[in-house]
Amino acid sequence: MDEFEIIRKYFQKLSNNNHSAKKLNDDVFFDRKKKLVVSIDTYNEGIHFPNFKQPNLVIKKVIRSSISDLIAKGVKPEYYFIAGSGKRKQFTKKNLKMISKSLNQEQKKYNLKLSGGDTTNSNKVSFTITSIGFSKNIVERNKAKLDDDIYVTGNIGDSFLGLKLIKNNIKINSKLKSYFINKFYCPDLPYKIYKHMHKFANTSMDISDGLSSDMIKLINKQKLSFEIDVNKIPTSKNFEVFLKKYKKLRIHYLFNGDDYQLLFTASKKNRSMIKFIGNKMNQKITRIGKINNAYKKNLIIMDNKPQNLTNIKGYSHKF
Repeated sequence: MDEFEIIRKYFQKLSNNNHSAKKLNDDVFFDRKKKLVVSIDTYNEGIHFPNFKQPNLVIKKVIRSSISDLIAKGVKPEYYFIAGSGKRKQFTKKNLKMISKSLNQEQKKYNLKLSGGDTTNSNKVSFTITSIGFSKNIVERNKAKLDDDIYVTGNIGDSFLGLKLIKNNIKINSKLKSYFINKFYCPDLPYKIYKHMHKFANTSMDISDGLSSDMIKLINKQKLSFEIDVNKIPTSKNFEVFLKKYKKLRIHYLFNGDDYQLLFTASKKNRSMIKFIGNKMNQKITRIGKINNAYKKNLIIMDNKPQNLTNIKGYSHKF
């Protein structure tokens, strides 16, 4: 079973009397009366990050990945709690100082406040982050509308290339290598856009498990389908250099996750507003597809040719 089957079969019914839990079908808990928004994520060594050789970077990835859930909901992250597990050899004084320094940097960058947590002994390093914000409304999942445009922020694919390099799955020159590895550990969050999401987004989430996988989650049980044009997916100059220099196909590097950019839909009437806000904030926002009727299949299109979606899969937690 995957994580969503487990939630649906064993835990969803336990939340039936709790409207704020959103039927466990969104990325956050939202109590409208108390204006409380909560997200929780766990990150395990060997799954979410390959190793703990650079604890100062691992913790940055963990924090940014966590608060991206709130940003996608149009909520400012304000407080976080952190629980860490590991052995003494991993949580040395040197490593703890690096972690503390990185957390301080992230707190200043995103105006966050550490508010509590826990530590336990474990064979592998693991972090669980609870992020908290406050808002009257959130941009939920499962609220897409027929003929909506599909957008993403920032660039896609850099982080996955970084992961491949960390695992030594590919070899490239040192300049490109350092760039992509940095993007894996320190994704460029579209932080300031949280202020504007309610103005134009019908539905939204962050891209963690992969563009097509997360698009399926975004519309979920709605009687809709989606169409994404591979050639419109935004990428960095270094990504394009990599494809050209090493003769790689872009479709193989854009749907694998770890991007932590926002994926959202919006009505066509909002195109000018989205463009204006993006330009004003100096935030890259790119229209990559559209929402179709349910009778159409979910489509990934490249060079005007539909691709087999079964061959374009992101990450899935299997148990």
